[in-house]
Amino acid sequence: MIDKLFPLDKNYILRQAQFALEEQLMDQMVCELKRSYTCLYNPLRLMDQTYAKILDTYEFPVDRLRMIYRQLCGIYRFKNRDNQLELLFDGRTHFEKFKEEWEDALVAWLQELGQHEQYVKTMLRMTLLYDTETRADWAENHCKAFINQYFDLKVVKRHGELKLKLA
Repeated sequence: MIDKLFPLDKNYILRQAQFALEEQLMDQMVCELKRSYTCLYNPLRLMDQTYAKILDTYEFPVDRLRMIYRQLCGIYRFKNRDNQLELLFDGRTHFEKFKEEWEDALVAWLQELGQHEQYVKTMLRMTLLYDTETRADWAENHCKAFINQYFDLKVVKRHGELKLKLA
């Protein structure tokens, strides 16, 4: 999927850093999703059936969450094209630096996205409130479209390849 979205990606170190953090940051995505739901729909934290299910669910199909994570990875690399290697004087490697920057950026993005009802509802429908495959498919497509719209990107398909463009 990432190769299709951004085939000329040459920042291998950043890409490796993103994949090294994948499981950890996917857990962070779920935590931020629960926090966003609470802020938007249940600020008093009243325990009802839906809220209890959201808080208590830890098992769900992670493939859809992974797809959204990888889409955000590709968008980050696309938007940060001026990531030439620089001289680091603090003793960190570029891998460590990129891991830290990516984690900070993703958490900030998740907090921004979490303020939008459409993002929260679609993410919940395909993860914590997963019930059927068709609803999850619908939610995934709408979530991807919302993210592309949010970051002002268009996915253009030409000659069998998907390319990202700033709108």
